[in-house]
Amino acid sequence: MDGKHMQIGEVAERTELSLRTIRHYEESGLVVPSARSQGGFRLYTEADVARLMVIRRMKPLGFSLEEMRDLLSATDRLDSGEDVTESERATLLERVSGFEQAAGERVAKLRTQLARAEEFAATLRERLARMAGG
Repeated sequence: MDGKHMQIGEVAERTELSLRTIRHYEESGLVVPSARSQGGFRLYTEADVARLMVIRRMKPLGFSLEEMRDLLSATDRLDSGEDVTESERATLLERVSGFEQAAGERVAKLRTQLARAEEFAATLRERLARMAGG
């Protein structure tokens, strides 16, 4: 799909995000369509889809729009191919590393919450089984 542009509907389908959500992320400056059609429609590339997938994966972990913007800014700079001083590179890598650590901590917290929720559901099932059988 090199160079192929997609309209927002196809991007929404591929990312499982609503049109409204994609537009919100655009208004927030998190993603900018790579082009516009002659009719003014937003046109996106694979890179734009990948960016939206990063955002989609950060959302359930409770990262704010500002945190998303900060991570994307750091990764954009690292991926830009432009000359980056060793000092700047170290700073950017430290920022990305901080996000990786925070994501790991949030995933662990969600696992704990999920385990508790599953225990609760199992307790209810057992209780219903006892009540129905007795």
